[in-house]
Amino acid sequence: MRMTRAETKERNRRALIDAARRIVARDGHRARLDEIAEQAGLTTGAVYSLFGSKNGLMTALIADDLGPHYDDIEQAAPAELTLVEAVDAFARYYRRVCDDPDAVRQLSFQLSLQDMALRDPDMRTRFAAAVRSHEERLIALFTGRAHGGGTVTPRQARRLAIAVRALLIGLSQGVTLGLAEAAPESYFADAARALTAPEVLGPP
Repeated sequence: MRMTRAETKERNRRALIDAARRIVARDGHRARLDEIAEQAGLTTGAVYSLFGSKNGLMTALIADDLGPHYDDIEQAAPAELTLVEAVDAFARYYRRVCDDPDAVRQLSFQLSLQDMALRDPDMRTRFAAAVRSHEERLIALFTGRAHGGGTVTPRQARRLAIAVRALLIGLSQGVTLGLAEAAPESYFADAARALTAPEVLGPP
């Protein structure tokens, strides 16, 4: 059966993102657009047509990497949990990801993207925007949950999301690199729950 134009476009988009993931994981900031296109079975013209630029493709790659991650986080912390329970579940999810057989490759890929962002001001802006857009999902995940006799405001959720995300990224990188490999789920959860203290959340 012949594919529609929309189906062809999505297939090409997916092929370029998958090829970019492989090349960036291997070459980092040296990743070449022509090689990405070649591995996808397309031309560099297809990259410009679908993403506008190499940085546009890299931005789509970041979103493609973060999206499923935040989908899993939302499933790990359903709406009926209190804030402390949600943070506990979030932290334990982060620790389990460290045990994934693909964790080292995934960390290498993420660090390669960050390296690219540090070398290119436009890419840095795009990278930050992509991360912030997904961080909004984490803020929404915490907002309105029961905590301390009240409910968490968007302002408090934002402060918490920034702190928890920084903590868990640092801990998970430590585990993956073998610097904190003895840290169990309970350690991740205890450290993250400490950030739900009033002095961290701040006033409503």
